[in-house]
Amino acid sequence: MLITDPFFYALAVPAFLLTGISKGGFASGAGNTGVPLMSIAIPAPDAAGIALPVLCAMDISAVRAWWGRWDRGVLLSLLPGAVIGMALGTLVFGTLSDRSVKLVIGMMTLAFLARSLLASGEAPARAPSRVKAFFSSSASGVTSFIAHAGGPPLAIYLFPLRLPRQTLAATTAVFFAFVNYAKLVPYGFLGVLSVQNLLTSLVLLPLAPLGIRIGVVLAQRMSDRIFYRVVHVLLFLTSLHLIWEGGLR
Repeated sequence: MLITDPFFYALAVPAFLLTGISKGGFASGAGNTGVPLMSIAIPAPDAAGIALPVLCAMDISAVRAWWGRWDRGVLLSLLPGAVIGMALGTLVFGTLSDRSVKLVIGMMTLAFLARSLLASGEAPARAPSRVKAFFSSSASGVTSFIAHAGGPPLAIYLFPLRLPRQTLAATTAVFFAFVNYAKLVPYGFLGVLSVQNLLTSLVLLPLAPLGIRIGVVLAQRMSDRIFYRVVHVLLFLTSLHLIWEGGLR
């Protein structure tokens, strides 16, 4: 019933800790490593199903940690697109094979890394745009549904706004709390919240508050640079493996 493969947990434990640290506000938007890494050991849809309950627990901790610091106007402009994106993600998710999902996850991860390398931190702040917010959050809803990888499309819109660091962390936390809890129902209908996956999620659940707490502490005391480098190298190697597994092997 429960996944017992040591190789799976060797990938899942550090992946969820890194994801929690990012959700806690340290290197916010660094990327969700959980599904890409777990997909090396198990089918990608199962990896997504195992990750969702843990991410929902992380969302509670993250929202509590940054309570009341979000930008209400920016957040409200993002939610309609997120709903549309999740609806599209539901349609796509049910039609893809495991190899196709791995290929999509690998390509999305590489696209995120390319955007991170090309992004300039020196550009002036942009004004909020409802149109850009809609398209960015729609793309985030799709990629979040398929692989819990909604961070990069959302970051493309949010980062140029140059929100204060705590405001960015809080707004991102509330957005993904909304998205992840909304995904529970369609994930149930798609069959990825199986008993085995839920039991495995339960084993990994203690990593949620631990990762968030570490992220909050690091966000207040350290530069993001080292964490970004570690996550980006990890995601790069993982994306190459998933692309090989999904389309080139």
